[in-house]
Amino acid sequence: MAYHTAMYLFVFLPVVLLVYQLTPQKFKWAVLLGAGYIFFWSFSGKLLLFLIGTTLFTHYIGVWLSWLKCCCAGEAERTEKNERKAVKNRYKKKERLVLAFGIFMLMAVLAYLKYYNFFAQNANVVLGYTGLNFAFQAKQLLLPIGISFYTLQAIGYMADVYWEKIPAEKHLGKLALFLAFFPQIMEGPISMYSQTADQLWECRSLKRENLTSGAVRIVWGLFKKMLVADRLYVLVCEVFGHYAKYSGAVIAVAAIAYTVQLYMEFSGGMDIVIGSGKLFGVTLPENFRQPFASGNAAEFWRRWHITLGVWLKTYIFYPMSVSSIVKRWNRFGKRHVGKHLTKVGVSAIALFPVWICNGLWHGTGWNYVFYGMYYFTILLFGVAAEPARNKILAACHIDEEAFYWKITRILKTWVIIFVGELFFRADGLRAGFHMFRSMFRDFDLHIFWDETLLGFGLDQGDYLVIATGCLTVAVVGVIKERRLLGDAPLARMWTPARWVLYYALIFSVVIFGAYGIGYQQVDLIYAGF
Repeated sequence: MAYHTAMYLFVFLPVVLLVYQLTPQKFKWAVLLGAGYIFFWSFSGKLLLFLIGTTLFTHYIGVWLSWLKCCCAGEAERTEKNERKAVKNRYKKKERLVLAFGIFMLMAVLAYLKYYNFFAQNANVVLGYTGLNFAFQAKQLLLPIGISFYTLQAIGYMADVYWEKIPAEKHLGKLALFLAFFPQIMEGPISMYSQTADQLWECRSLKRENLTSGAVRIVWGLFKKMLVADRLYVLVCEVFGHYAKYSGAVIAVAAIAYTVQLYMEFSGGMDIVIGSGKLFGVTLPENFRQPFASGNAAEFWRRWHITLGVWLKTYIFYPMSVSSIVKRWNRFGKRHVGKHLTKVGVSAIALFPVWICNGLWHGTGWNYVFYGMYYFTILLFGVAAEPARNKILAACHIDEEAFYWKITRILKTWVIIFVGELFFRADGLRAGFHMFRSMFRDFDLHIFWDETLLGFGLDQGDYLVIATGCLTVAVVGVIKERRLLGDAPLARMWTPARWVLYYALIFSVVIFGAYGIGYQQVDLIYAGF
């Protein structure tokens, strides 16, 4: 019952909307929570207990932290003024231990279920070199759907309670609904408690404008996934699955095709998710903002998978930036290596755990670790080279706002993205390096006008649909990026013209998507992360 299936779109979602609207206001939250658990159960069955267990545990940690804060306030009030700092420090230490315990327990479950076999396999390689007659046994572990997403949301909630950004939630049902809102379970976006919890709990009645905008967003997501991503899946699987047979331009095309496939599917999935939330009057955070208009890798990650980037920045980067390690390095660096190298060192200390976590979050394999370190290296190099870059631009009298320079930077960023996604999609790190080397061997541009590209399961009609779909998404992206039609262009459009666009979008999906010749349904990629 994935988001793009008929079961979700024409059975589950309409039934939930109907029951939600017919239910009295004070019980609507229970309808959404029940729908979330049913949706989760449809994929993971009894593994629903992991989600329920995470909810109960997270609620307990939040209440525990709140109780410690109340105890601290009460004791500080009864204590002499000169001793209050010691009281606060003592309770702050207890709160840190409680938060660390909460994070450790949630991460331990995630690490065991998702990473045990990966670490066991690599540990066995190391043990083999030592000559010890011992090896970790591989295990068949079942992974609950969306565990990476709801675990991060739970950790974020506990940290926000600790930092006093939000009060601890007393009503277990409200926290449960935040973690189990069914549109978000499979692929996110990763929300902070302050972003969505109150909206969900408010349980607004259905409104025509929300139903209309939500439905349009859903169809737009289906357009991206069914017309473009699912067609490119055929080419991508063929080349990446039999990479040893190919080289040169074919590998380059496959890397570009996978990048486009991933974007169209993930952003399309987010459109369906955000549209589903909008039906209920819930505004979920955006996960993409025209990422291919980025001028560098750092900007790309501010536009791509935005909620994961915000989570990593808030709960890993910022804490590391003010950690004792960084403070000690700052003191040392200012005395011995200068201001710029000190800044580079701070960036390295803060960025390294972010990108290790980013890589491992996406999957269990050395290619994912490499993917994280790839962007870590590029971003750190950008920080290190900034003074030299500025001097070169000034010496060459290059206007950074000039159109030619912006295009150059965007094309450079595309190369970085395509190479990164090549390793991301490859069947292991060795395969990634093999494909990368092969790309520079026998690079023949004739594949673009002979029939080579027709040998990957796609015909000329498929390529025409893909090109048209990409062009349509690109035009919409340019309009959004430049705000050519304002914030809500469809709402202000002449009604007949608006409905022409709606019907064109719907019929495109029906004719060239779900019922198009040669169409095959493809599982959501990010549901596996």
